[in-house]
Amino acid sequence: MPSTPDYIRISDEIIADVRSGKYKPGGKLPSIARLCEQFQVSPSTIQLVNVRLEALGVIDRRQGKGVFVTDPSTWLRRP
Repeated sequence: MPSTPDYIRISDEIIADVRSGKYKPGGKLPSIARLCEQFQVSPSTIQLVNVRLEALGVIDRRQGKGVFVTDPSTWLRRP
């Protein structure tokens, strides 16, 4: 059985962190560098995480400002 890709595993963990209250709606996620360090992955993997989370409506990326958590009630699909 193939293992789950890192970007899916990490994005699922971030979603769980939002649900547990570690990251609050309207709050900023850690930087790409910090997430790379935390999960021991490359920046390209974190970029894939952000693409997936944005597609699910979990985050809102703002150019020059950062990545912010959205309200779970607005998520497109409940992962």
